[in-house]
Amino acid sequence: MRKPFIAGNWKMNLASKAAAELAGRLLAKVSDFEGIEVAVAPTATSLAAVIEVLRGSPIEVAAQNCYWEESGAFTGELSTEMIKEIGCSHVIIGHSERRQFFAETDETVNKKLQAAYRAGLMPIVCIGESLGHRESGRTMEVVAGQLKGALKDISVEQMQQLTVAYEPIWAIGTGKTATPDQAQEVHAFLRGQLMEMFGQNVADVVRIQYGGSVKPSNAKELMDKPDIDGALVGGASLKADDFIGILGYRN
Repeated sequence: MRKPFIAGNWKMNLASKAAAELAGRLLAKVSDFEGIEVAVAPTATSLAAVIEVLRGSPIEVAAQNCYWEESGAFTGELSTEMIKEIGCSHVIIGHSERRQFFAETDETVNKKLQAAYRAGLMPIVCIGESLGHRESGRTMEVVAGQLKGALKDISVEQMQQLTVAYEPIWAIGTGKTATPDQAQEVHAFLRGQLMEMFGQNVADVVRIQYGGSVKPSNAKELMDKPDIDGALVGGASLKADDFIGILGYRN
């Protein structure tokens, strides 16, 4: 059985004080949710404050991005070694907003993934199609290409530490959500792709999160699908009650 993994991506929200307060509210409730892995991804300037609040707790901390070089003249970037040293366990790579606004490609996603593994970070690799791709029937083609590009030269052993996040771009922050059946169809397809690329054992182990307007009212229906192993939550993760409601989807 794959342990459900629910992560909150706080994006460019919450300065250190507010982020620490939210982390504290989540910490007070996390013991209510056994059998679920939980992580939050604050903005870079809030990482230290959140890590301090959550130190020694079951809630893990992820960075929202990284760079693939260890050091150098790369103004504004954070290396994976820096992220690891500050206390992060995970890093989000290739989010659609990074692809849309900051020109990330499958090639740069792969470089960042390789760097994450070198630093001992567990990556959450994001893929997903646009509304145009879906309406033209290219969803599977697009997500397969992104998956193969991201995972180029990744070993079977490294795959054990990887989480895939399927986030249809048309559902991120729009209030629209892929229906559970639509999401399951893509998740099952991605698991099939993983089996072709790495074998059945890897396909059985790798968790595939769903992201895209996940909220307490739809979390259970999504998470009940056999190939949906968690959620990468955006807006709803900024409100303690909403994120706690998602964590309690079984209740």
